[in-house]
Amino acid sequence: MTIDPTLREQAVHWAVRIGDPAFAEWEAFTAWLDANPAHSPAYDQVASAVAEVAEAGLPELAAPANDNPDFGWGTQPIAQRAWLGGAIAASLALVALVSLFGLPGGAKSYVAAPGEVRTIALDDGGIITLGGNSRLVLRGKGQRDAVLEQGQALFDLRHDTGRPFEVRVGEDVMRDIGTVFEVERRGSTTSLAVSEGAVLFNPARQKLRIDPGQRVVHHDGTDRIDSASIPKAQVGEWRQGRHTFRGVSLAEVAEALSGASGVKFSVAPGAAGQSISGSVLIDPIRRDPASLGPLLGVTARPEGNGWILEP
Repeated sequence: MTIDPTLREQAVHWAVRIGDPAFAEWEAFTAWLDANPAHSPAYDQVASAVAEVAEAGLPELAAPANDNPDFGWGTQPIAQRAWLGGAIAASLALVALVSLFGLPGGAKSYVAAPGEVRTIALDDGGIITLGGNSRLVLRGKGQRDAVLEQGQALFDLRHDTGRPFEVRVGEDVMRDIGTVFEVERRGSTTSLAVSEGAVLFNPARQKLRIDPGQRVVHHDGTDRIDSASIPKAQVGEWRQGRHTFRGVSLAEVAEALSGASGVKFSVAPGAAGQSISGSVLIDPIRRDPASLGPLLGVTARPEGNGWILEP
């Protein structure tokens, strides 16, 4: 069965987290399985692939007993999932296999969980840093082609005129003609900001050169590209735990802060389009989500297992 790469990455993401002996988010995992009929087969395919590798290269691993009927997953999936969790917990090599699960054409996919910052070292010495709740796929020989499916990434690249590095996000293509730039994907919106060198935005269409201190924003399905200046120090500042928003929607703020902090933020009905500007540190928000309110001129109130933002 062929599985959509994005769906497969969600399955891999859960597999890696379940491999942590301290994992306790079984309700959330079950909710993910139940949310779409395709989720369970995707997870089971990942389990089967890992099982084959384990049998071939890690014969000492034993399957833990888990016959608990309360999870409601079905007998065979329970056995696969329980075994997968034990195998990953028992072997860091197996965790690496799952987190870098091969995609068609030799591509590799990387996931940063909410609240996590992940660094990817490229073969040529370049570095890609993923923000929380982000997914990126590296494709092609020499790791010179990336697809950012969700979230944000900072690219610190070794420029090669003969083999320029390209980043694909939604409808847009960004070609490196410099060294350091940030790309963000929220919903159907792509943004690009450059701190060093330059980036060619959509070389086959608009052919816009974006230089240091410049930022562009593009919404899928439109011809409009908004541009603005940005302090170079703000490009990739989230690596140090700070996020700055400049006239973005409250919905985008909620998504960005959820990914950066690991705290679930959502928006009150009718408030998603509210324009927000401000700069916040993430660690204080993790400790006290209500402190976000005065910083951005909104109200943050607890509801269920998360927080609601409203004007």
